[in-house]
Amino acid sequence: MSDAGEAVTLSGELNRVERVAVRLGELVNERELPKRLQTLWLRAVTEQWVSPTIRRRTLVHNLAPLVDLYPDRGVIFAANHRSFFDQYVIMLGLFLSGGNRWAKRIYFPVRANFFYERPAGVLVNLFIGGGSMYPPIFRDVARAERNKDAVARVLRWLERPGTIVGMHPEGTRGKGPDPYELLPAQPGTGQLILQAHPVVIPIFINGLSNSVVKDVSDNFRKNIRRERPIVIVYGDPLDYSEFTTRAPRAALYKKCADHVRAKIIELSHLERELRGACERGEIGDDDPRWLGNFVRIHNP
Repeated sequence: MSDAGEAVTLSGELNRVERVAVRLGELVNERELPKRLQTLWLRAVTEQWVSPTIRRRTLVHNLAPLVDLYPDRGVIFAANHRSFFDQYVIMLGLFLSGGNRWAKRIYFPVRANFFYERPAGVLVNLFIGGGSMYPPIFRDVARAERNKDAVARVLRWLERPGTIVGMHPEGTRGKGPDPYELLPAQPGTGQLILQAHPVVIPIFINGLSNSVVKDVSDNFRKNIRRERPIVIVYGDPLDYSEFTTRAPRAALYKKCADHVRAKIIELSHLERELRGACERGEIGDDDPRWLGNFVRIHNP
């Protein structure tokens, strides 16, 4: 469906698991009431167990301006991608600090190969993400029309103030040994930016693993804040006006995506400095940038 109740013909046959997953995604994300219930689920359930497991480890930088942003259009959170849980923690920082006052609807376009093609992925999406990992992006070229339809949906959502779309310009998760080495940017992010003209917030995050068990157990280690902090650097709204005066085309989308990637890399330099200061004990445990303290200070 492109809108609630509006049928659309798409190419690419889906198997049983994919059909169920896509229909559930449509049900939750394409209708106003289920979308509101999704937000309530994320606040009342997911946030309640994720927050205690990472908040005392997490240092945030430049979050206050984002909390007070109140944008007049949709927002793209463009972040590097090292962990399956990057966007969860990025969004958690915003919501715990009061950003939910303007952030009403969140979407995470996601590759379909796990979250829509495997039963375990469907369950993770529903019970941890509330179904917010949507719409799916398929690798099979026979399903290209489905991917075009997914882009059209995201463009429509970005017209509405209060919408956040979490994206990774790299397109996939970096698996190399160096967390500061980003993969090449993909043109899809640039396409969404130049067609929707949203507010774009570049973000660099580092410190999460890909194991829920490890990240939860690390939370209880005595010196984890010093040894392995989670550091998130939120950038200022990105200026991409230099790309808006030319006719949109694939090459321009790629250049815009490269521009976003370059800004994320700039933020990584600051993250490295903050991480070093944490590990040397130069940033105190009562520093307001530690997420728990930031929440108490920013929302007295």
